[in-house]
Amino acid sequence: MTSDLTRPFAPQAQDGDSARNPAEGALLLPARSQPTSPSGRSATQPAPPSAPVPRRSSELPPAHRSLICVSLPGLAISSERGQLTAQGLEGFYRAGRRLVSRCQLRVFGREPVAVQARMISADRARFMATIRASPDAGPDPDVVVQRIRHADGTERITLHSSAPRPLRVPLEVALGTDLAELGAVAAGHPGRELPATVHDAGLRWSSPTGHAVVTATPPPTDALASAGLLRWEFELPPGGARTVELRIRADGVGSGRGTGHSAVRPFAPAQAHGDDPRVGPLLRTCVDDLQALLVRDPAHPSDVHLAAGAPWRCGLAPVEALAAARMALPLGTRLAAGTLRTLARTQLGQPGPEFGRLPGPLRHAGALLPPSCTGIEATLLFPVLLAEARRWGLAEQETAELLPAAERCLQWLRTATREGLYLPDPGPGGLLRCETQAQAHRAALLGADLLDAYGRPGSAELRQWAEELRRRFREDFWVDDRGGGRPAAARTPSGRPVPHLGSGAAHLLDTGLLGAGVCAPGLLDKVQTEQLARLLGGPGLDSGWGLRTLEAKEALYNPFGHRAGAVRVHETAIAVSGLSAAGYEKEATSLLRGTLAAAEAFDLRLPEMYAGEQRVEGGAPLPHPAACRPAAVAAAAGVHLLAALVGIRPDAPARTVALSPVRGAPLGELGLTGLRVAGDTFSVRVSRLGLAMVEEAADTLQLGV
Repeated sequence: MTSDLTRPFAPQAQDGDSARNPAEGALLLPARSQPTSPSGRSATQPAPPSAPVPRRSSELPPAHRSLICVSLPGLAISSERGQLTAQGLEGFYRAGRRLVSRCQLRVFGREPVAVQARMISADRARFMATIRASPDAGPDPDVVVQRIRHADGTERITLHSSAPRPLRVPLEVALGTDLAELGAVAAGHPGRELPATVHDAGLRWSSPTGHAVVTATPPPTDALASAGLLRWEFELPPGGARTVELRIRADGVGSGRGTGHSAVRPFAPAQAHGDDPRVGPLLRTCVDDLQALLVRDPAHPSDVHLAAGAPWRCGLAPVEALAAARMALPLGTRLAAGTLRTLARTQLGQPGPEFGRLPGPLRHAGALLPPSCTGIEATLLFPVLLAEARRWGLAEQETAELLPAAERCLQWLRTATREGLYLPDPGPGGLLRCETQAQAHRAALLGADLLDAYGRPGSAELRQWAEELRRRFREDFWVDDRGGGRPAAARTPSGRPVPHLGSGAAHLLDTGLLGAGVCAPGLLDKVQTEQLARLLGGPGLDSGWGLRTLEAKEALYNPFGHRAGAVRVHETAIAVSGLSAAGYEKEATSLLRGTLAAAEAFDLRLPEMYAGEQRVEGGAPLPHPAACRPAAVAAAAGVHLLAALVGIRPDAPARTVALSPVRGAPLGELGLTGLRVAGDTFSVRVSRLGLAMVEEAADTLQLGV
C-alpha cells in the first residue's frame, strides 16, 4: 500500500478564496488553472442545456518563441515573421481584448522575406524583411521593409529602396479582428472574424462588447472594407524611404482606458557597470520590464502595483506584487507604498477567524502537495514589505498610515496559530508547509520590530511565539537521513513529515532585515543551515542554470514541472541572497552564475521559469512554453541579485547604511549607481577584492558596520 508520505496529493479544493484560480491575477489562467469561457463562466462549470459547450484546447498555445511587447494595459504578441495571421495568440490587445488579430503586409503583391525579429525594449519590437523589386537585380534584395511594433497599438512600416532606379511601390495591409478576450483566444475558441467598415482614414470593427479602430498616416489611397484591406502606392527614388503609421485604438465597453501606468516612473534611474559585461544590460532590461508591467489602481490612480506577467497574468496577483515590490526596494519605495495601499483596501474586515487576512486564490503546488493559499502568503508578506520599505526610506507618515493594516495581518497570524504552534493551510487539519512557517516566523520578527518602532503593543507576544517556533521547528521539521538530513517540505495532519526537497526550502534562509543592518534569526540552527546550504548547492537542486523546484532524484521530478523540477527565478534569487547573508558564498556564487548564464541565453529578459535540465557544456536552458516573459518576480529578481552582491543593508530611520558584499567578488568589480536609500540617490562600488565603497549618498546618511 502506498503511504501518505509518497502518494501524490490530489489537487482538491480547500477553504480559500477561489479553488478555481490557483494562478491568481490572470487575464487568462495558466495551464495549471482553468480558463474561463467567453461568457465569463469557469470552464469547469456546466453550461445551460440550451447553450452549446465550446471545445477548448487542452493546453495553452506556446508563447516561448513569441515576441511580447508590454506596456499595460497594452499588449502586442507576434511571431518571429512579424506578420500577424490570427494564429495562436498573435495580435494587438488592450485590457485583455484583442483589437487586431491580423495585420499582413504585402509589397509588389508579395510577402516580404523575414530576416530578423528582435525586442528593442519591453514595449517595442522591430521586424526586418526584404524583397527583390528589380527583375535584373540578381539574387540581391533591393527593398528593405522595417516594422516597429509598439504595445500601445502603434505600428510604423518603413520601406527603403536600394534600387538603382525609381520604383513605383504598391503596399497592401490586410487587417482583421475578432475582438476576443485573451482567455478565449488561448482556450481555443476566439470567435469569428468580424466584418469591417471604412472609417475616417482606416477601418472599424464593432461587437456588443466594444469597438476597434485602425487609422493610417498618410491616409490610404484605397480601402476595401470587405477584405479589411488598406492600399498605398508610393514613388521611391534610389536611396529613398516612405513610412506608413498605423494606430490601433479601442473604443466602447472594456476599452480599459485610464488603467495603465501612463507616464508614472516609480523607479530610480539605476545603472550597473563592472567587469562582467552582462550586469549593465541585465539591470536595464529588468527595470524596463518592471516599468512595462505597472498598473494603476483604477479607483486610486496615484497607487501603482505590478501585474504578475505577460501574456497570461496581467492582473493583480497579491503575492507576486508584494514579492516583486520587496525585491525592487533598491529602486525606491513608491512601488511598495502603492502596492501596500492597494492590497490594504482588500483586507478582510469582518469579525471572525479570518479578520485581517488578505484574500487570495489557491495556487497549484505540483503533484506532491495540495494547492496552497496565496492569501496566507500575501498576509505574511505585507508586514515584511512595510518593515523593510521603512528601512529603505519609506516616509514615516506613509508607514504610520499603513501600520494598522500590518497590525491586522499580525493579529490574524496570532489568531491562526493560537491553538497550535504552527500555521496550517486553510481547512480542517490543513497541511503544515515548511516555507509557510518560515514566512510566518519572518513576519513575526519584522512585525514586532515595526510595532516597537511606533510604540504599539503585541511585539513581546510575537517574539515569544517566534522563539518557541524556532525551538520546535528544528526538531519537528528536520528529517534525518544518511546524507546529513534535510528539512521536510511539510508535515501531514497526522504529524508525518513529507521529505521531498525543493526550492521552497530556500525560504528558510530568507530572514529579512532588522535595524542597524542586522538580519533576523532563521528557523534552523547552525548545523542545519550548513546542511541546507550544501543541499541547495548540490547537483540535485543546482541545475547549473539556477535552483530546481524539486530535487532531480525524486520519483516525480519533471524538468518542466512548475513545482516539480523547473527553475523559478524568484526562488533562485531568494536562495542566492540567503546563502550570501549566511556566509555560504560558494553555493550562492554557483547559483548566481547559473542564473546569469540563463539570463544571457534569454537575451537578458528573464522568464518566470524555465526547464531544470542539467547544464552541459555548449548547452542552453530550455524555455518553458507557458512561462510569462516579462514576469514581475523574475524582473525584480534580477535587481535583487545584483543588490545582494553588494549587500546593501539600510536603516533610514537611524540614518545609517551597512554594506556586506559577497566575499571574493564573483563577478569582479561591480558598480551600482542611481539607487535610492533614505529618499536620496545612492551609488556603491565593489572592487575586485570584495571591498565595498559608497560613492554617492545623502549627506545625513552614515556608513554603519
